[in-house]
Amino acid sequence: MTTRVLQGHPDISVTLRRSTRAKRITLRISQLDGRVTLTLPKDVTESSALGFAEEKGPWIRKHLAGRVQGVAVALGQHVPVAGQPRQIVSGTGRAVRLEEGHLIVPGDDAAVPRKALGFLKTLARNRLAAASDHFAARLGRSYSGISIRDTRSRWGSCSSAGRLMYSWRLIMAPPAVLDYVAAHEVAHLSQMNHSSAFWAEVTRIHGPYEAQRRWLRTDGNALHGYRFGD
Repeated sequence: MTTRVLQGHPDISVTLRRSTRAKRITLRISQLDGRVTLTLPKDVTESSALGFAEEKGPWIRKHLAGRVQGVAVALGQHVPVAGQPRQIVSGTGRAVRLEEGHLIVPGDDAAVPRKALGFLKTLARNRLAAASDHFAARLGRSYSGISIRDTRSRWGSCSSAGRLMYSWRLIMAPPAVLDYVAAHEVAHLSQMNHSSAFWAEVTRIHGPYEAQRRWLRTDGNALHGYRFGD
């Protein structure tokens, strides 16, 4: 891999990588750190790839300017839970708990990110399992298991073996958005594609979903901005 700079306001650092499997030039901006990567097929010259990036320059700069900056989770910060901002405050006892407007995290200040993360992952698993059970029953199919991860490129997936995977960060989204993602992945138990038949299944078990899809497109990226010391 090599790095080149596109001159402009501001300059853009671009990482070039070649792939024997690539059939065309692809451009990717990491949601994690804003890194711009161009993937080149083996027969495309570096100058052609940079020319492609130059054409996309205004779009790249606009995207980078609007990228969510990281929010380090700590006492006093706000983190969304089920779509509602909660201020992280210290408390007594041993268990993290959710109260009106607050996420109460007892113990040492340094342990707050880890404890908050553990609480949110557990809450996410419980709510996503309940939603998956609900929609699987409506679909008339069963799934083989659920895993919770911190994925950047997708909110969920369904394997050919019927195993569901979700991003734990969905617990920060409004409940209707979490429900939609669960319905979407459960519908793949019947249709392993995105055909019209698949979307018909989503509508049948969930109902209208455009508002939730729109929220993920416009606001979902912000959920990746919260850092829990991981």
